[in-house]
Amino acid sequence: MKQIPIADPDIGPEEHRRVRAVLESGRLADGQPVRDFESAFGEFCDAEHAVATSNGTTALETAIRAVGLGEGDTVLTSPFSFIASANAIRLAGASVAFADIDPETYNLDPEAVETVLESRDIDGILAVHLYGLPAPMGQLRALADEYDCLLLEDAAQAHGAEIDGTKTGSLGDAACFSFYPTKNMTTGEGGMVLTDDETVAERAGRFVNHGRTDSYAHATVGHNFRLTSIGGAIGLAQLEKLPSFTTARRSTAKQLTEALESVESVTPPTEPEGFRHVYHQYTVRTENREAFQSYLTAANVDTTVYYPTPIHKQPPYEELAVDAPEAERAASEVVSLPVHPGLSESDIDRLTTLLAAYGRFDEPAAAEPPTVAKGGGQSDD
Repeated sequence: MKQIPIADPDIGPEEHRRVRAVLESGRLADGQPVRDFESAFGEFCDAEHAVATSNGTTALETAIRAVGLGEGDTVLTSPFSFIASANAIRLAGASVAFADIDPETYNLDPEAVETVLESRDIDGILAVHLYGLPAPMGQLRALADEYDCLLLEDAAQAHGAEIDGTKTGSLGDAACFSFYPTKNMTTGEGGMVLTDDETVAERAGRFVNHGRTDSYAHATVGHNFRLTSIGGAIGLAQLEKLPSFTTARRSTAKQLTEALESVESVTPPTEPEGFRHVYHQYTVRTENREAFQSYLTAANVDTTVYYPTPIHKQPPYEELAVDAPEAERAASEVVSLPVHPGLSESDIDRLTTLLAAYGRFDEPAAAEPPTVAKGGGQSDD
């Protein structure tokens, strides 16, 4: 029985064709494919301006600096995220603050955010759209306006996600995306900053290119955070596929959730009314995580825990006084299952059969995967 991987990037003939064209052109760094990708991705997200970067972390740092946050400022974010969310704040020179999460969505809890805003000076909020579900941007926007904060989106896992028809990337003062190979679309490595503010876009564009205003004219200090032309070419091909990728992810997620309806010990992800989840990860929670993972591992199904240690419990941030019991509990219970568009129908059948069967055990630790009928393995197609 073949392994069902947790991720499987889809790189096909169109990506190969576009990359060959770049190689044949001889213009490998920051050429026209990057400009075209910026334009296309910005249009896809309904954002006025887009600046491509070398990866999601450099996109975060660039956006934070471009909106004017830095030394002497404090930016609030989620403690339940990849550590890059917090690291980028510090790399930009600002201090980090954390607020707890909503246990159902895993995103920032507006009530917890307001508690922090009431108790200390906060200059910006970096909302993480975790696992592909947008954070509650309407409530966070209202809080940001009330407490005079900037509001940024860490949309590294939320390409094409929406709230009431408005896409991530156009819900804050600036937004950041990652195109790492496991993301909903990829450029190999790469990132993007989106904004409707022309000044922010100009700052971002300079910062990722040595502060350059002309060939050898530099107005400010900057980095080389540029995306390659090869990355831009791959991104253009991937963006064309993104709607079909999202449809596949949402369809698989629906089937997995239906399979878990009778499994009391495992809680599937939620999708609040008006929100469109794009399922970068299909993340469930269970108090018997080790047993659940062992059960799926025995059936050659990959699972991963995103994230086993909250950011505020890791050495660079453990000196901070943080009240985040929901983030800590989630870190001990969440586990992600395969949901990527590379899953075949037989893969999905295997997964749903395994999940439904898990619910028949009164003692989850004793669960054993059922025998899967011939043909239930991963397709060779």
